[in-house]
Amino acid sequence: MSSEQPRPDNGDLTDPAEPAPPMPEEAETRPRRRKRSPLGAFIIELITIVALAILISFLVKTFLLRAFYIPSESMQPTLEVDDRVVVNLLAPGIMEIERGDVVVFEDTRSWWGSGGSTESNPVQDALIFIGLLPDTSAHYVVKRVVGAEGDTVECCDESGRILVNGEPVDEPYLYPGNAPSDTPFEITVPEGHVWLLGDHREASADSRAHVTEPNSGAVPVEDIIGRTAGIIWPLDRMSGGGSDRDPFENVPDPVQ
Repeated sequence: MSSEQPRPDNGDLTDPAEPAPPMPEEAETRPRRRKRSPLGAFIIELITIVALAILISFLVKTFLLRAFYIPSESMQPTLEVDDRVVVNLLAPGIMEIERGDVVVFEDTRSWWGSGGSTESNPVQDALIFIGLLPDTSAHYVVKRVVGAEGDTVECCDESGRILVNGEPVDEPYLYPGNAPSDTPFEITVPEGHVWLLGDHREASADSRAHVTEPNSGAVPVEDIIGRTAGIIWPLDRMSGGGSDRDPFENVPDPVQ
């Protein structure tokens, strides 16, 4: 007789070591993945890239760099008409504004902002807003800082040079043939302000035009958008922003 015990018959004809196949009902309830068409995937990827580019451009324009259009001759030869410049928005603030810096400021008192802007359309306005086109608004002005708060700025010494705190300043950036100033003045820059001149003195209505008004033509530092970092257009004029602090290095601190 055999000692092998009979295996109970439970009606299952499959090997118990193998998993049972799914029931037909279970297979039918599994969700089917839809295959995305190549065109649809490309469109979604393109929209994502464009949206990220717009977001990055807006953040850069808001916190780091901003482009502006030069509409006038007042800063020649440093900045020419139709130049596009990039402005460093970290100055003032994280970075200091010093004598010799070329800055863009908002003309909050409408001293210089009448005219000079270029015509635009809604598409251009939108691109300017997100930072993909330079700002052409007339209420932004670009000039050079000649006096900081507390400085005494006057014109002129026997050689025709402007004096800052009694120290004559040789200005290599002046438009050829221009005198530092044909108008005599003597002012003290108020606290929290800067005193500004254009490099093309004969074509610049700058702080000299407002010496008889409140703050002697000085501009509040809080109105400064930033310091010019470079010319980006046209390509044959790509260069730095024009700031030049060297002529002021011997200027003494203002007398308190």
